[in-house]
Amino acid sequence: MIKDFKPRLYQQTIFATAAEKNTLVVLPTGMGKTNIFLMLAAQRLRLYPDSKIMLLGPTRPLINQYYEVFKRHFEIDVEKMAVFTGQVKPEKREELWKKARIIFSTPQGLENDIISGKIDLKEVSLLGFDEAHKAIGDYAYVWIAGQYNKSSRFPRIIALTASPGSDREKITEICKNLFIEAVEVRTEEDADVKPYVQQVDIKWEEVELPPEFLEIRKYILDCFTSKLKELSKNGLVEESRIKYMNRREILGLQASLQARIAQGERDFEIMRGLSLAAEAMKIQHALEMLESQGIGALWKYLSQLFEQSKTTKIKATINLVRDLNFRSAYIKTERLHEKNIEHPKIARVREIARYELEKNSSMKMMVFTQYRDSALTVVEELGKIAGIKPRIFVGQFKKIDTGMSQKEQKEAVEKFANGEFNVLVATQIGEEGLDIPSVDAVVFYEPTPSAIRHIQRKGRTGRLEKGEVIILVAKGTRDEAYRWSSHHKQKRMFRVLAEVKKDIGFIMKEDQENKKKEGELTKYFSKNEKVIVFADYREKDSGVIKELIEQGVNIRLEMLESADYILSEDVGVELKRVPDFVNSLIDGRLLGQLKSLKGNFQKPIVVVEGTEDIYSIRNVHPNAIRGLMSTIAVSYSIPILFSRNPKETASFLSIIARHEQLDEKKEVFLHGSRKPTSLKELQEYIVSALPGVGASLARPLLEKFGSVKGVLEAPEDKLREIEMIGEKKAKKIRDTVDKGYEK
Repeated sequence: MIKDFKPRLYQQTIFATAAEKNTLVVLPTGMGKTNIFLMLAAQRLRLYPDSKIMLLGPTRPLINQYYEVFKRHFEIDVEKMAVFTGQVKPEKREELWKKARIIFSTPQGLENDIISGKIDLKEVSLLGFDEAHKAIGDYAYVWIAGQYNKSSRFPRIIALTASPGSDREKITEICKNLFIEAVEVRTEEDADVKPYVQQVDIKWEEVELPPEFLEIRKYILDCFTSKLKELSKNGLVEESRIKYMNRREILGLQASLQARIAQGERDFEIMRGLSLAAEAMKIQHALEMLESQGIGALWKYLSQLFEQSKTTKIKATINLVRDLNFRSAYIKTERLHEKNIEHPKIARVREIARYELEKNSSMKMMVFTQYRDSALTVVEELGKIAGIKPRIFVGQFKKIDTGMSQKEQKEAVEKFANGEFNVLVATQIGEEGLDIPSVDAVVFYEPTPSAIRHIQRKGRTGRLEKGEVIILVAKGTRDEAYRWSSHHKQKRMFRVLAEVKKDIGFIMKEDQENKKKEGELTKYFSKNEKVIVFADYREKDSGVIKELIEQGVNIRLEMLESADYILSEDVGVELKRVPDFVNSLIDGRLLGQLKSLKGNFQKPIVVVEGTEDIYSIRNVHPNAIRGLMSTIAVSYSIPILFSRNPKETASFLSIIARHEQLDEKKEVFLHGSRKPTSLKELQEYIVSALPGVGASLARPLLEKFGSVKGVLEAPEDKLREIEMIGEKKAKKIRDTVDKGYEK
């Protein structure tokens, strides 16, 4: 099935492992990870001729690249291949799925297709996850892998990445989430890889901050220290830690203070401490702008803070702009900005670009920077050099005029590859999966502390020819810390990978035992029990729906008017996360929603999800919240269930749905969603269509008045004798029955 492609030795070795076991493949960028998947796809289709193959990637440009690789090297009718992205409508994806053999997809749309039942993974014999380091937390890869492993008749998974990270816990989590049974790691120094690796020279170049920068830096640091000293006076930071506090420790302090507030502690010291920590974070960001980006970026950030302070109610912003040191830094920055003083890195980037152009008139260069503002500055400055044609490359998020659609990103990469411009200035979006055959030099405008990002940036060069990487470091700044952080993380990554490779059998055995314990609820219910839950389509991204599917519940996504979930003809559920529950209680939204819920279901339920303290969400007296909750329970007769997380919520819903549908033999359907099959159902259906009646009030009305005719002829005072039918609802019913029909 493969054409015009001769596998390399290391690709064959890795393929041999991946053919037998679910495998995590860690291979340097540009070493042909997609071609290993290509080989495995051919092998699986030979074994299972009627099966399907899927390769998932995080972005549309990546997906299109996979498609082009298979078009060049795989002998298959192009009509048998399909690309699934958010731009392809669900109905079209469902149609393509039926005839396609090889599918390339982004994970989010596929996740929704699985939830809605448009796609069944049963016939997929190979599922690939590119950029597999993303398979952690709530990312869509995780849930899709679980569904695939559970439903496929012949599952095989291959996970591909250049760098899974340096943390053992994270790498172990990736392996567990993707059901990995073997790990294949190659570095540029391995004997079977080395013949194919081009030399890449890495240079760390230091630049000196000018005296004007150092003066501003002193004001910012003095401001930062003053905030930490105040935190220390309040007993929230140890005095000995002040000079060592960094961004990570401040974030940890914020998290601990927020946790204490969530538990009901709302005294002045804690509230003030939270505000001071927020100020400290803003100061840290200002310092980073100055040290690694320059006066332009710092000026823009400080100006935004001073403008916000005029209208905002956020104390951290207001207090910060009043600080004397902070104001001094602002004034100094303003003066330098007016003089167009730039960061010394800009001058060095210009020198590098000139040198590369003199060395090779057809050169290609990439510049990576953390911030868009810096990217714009670099493009502007390089554009002044004869022979240099720069182009910015950023993500889709719109920020002034710097956002790029995925179509524009694809066009930019193609024009860069074709030589229409010779310098690509990119933010993080340029780090993953760019199919650019040859880049002569890569410049890091600042070091990155992330091992993953460092490896991906570096991998843009040295693919076909010798390459060069220049990393700019501002002396005496956080750049130096980031340099060594990345270095140590890379060394640790390969050490940890070796350990995980050795321990993978034990890791997966332990994981299987834990999943077996967690799956006791699912095991308790028979797989033959057909339980259906209607869910509002706006809940499709929630963890609850995924957990319900895990527990064997059939989900139907619909636009629901008066519930988030319908568990039977009698039971409708309103789901609220703790903050929204409290806010909707106080502003009155919830009571209106519950009136509608009560009017449409005989057994309405409210589920409140989260671990936050409901009495600390808003600055109101706890008795006010207790009073409103009492109203729900007593006046509306609606029970309130509390759950800690989506898994627990799903368990509640699953158990209630099974009780209603299997034990009580209650049906579950939407009003108008299915045709009534008996006289009784037809009578209930007709009466339920009256305003404010619904399925829950149709039966009491028919029981009282004996027939549809009796209901339609009932006067208002008799209608009001039915519980939950008041004066307004009774009048609406009579108006609907009595008033003439207008053409």
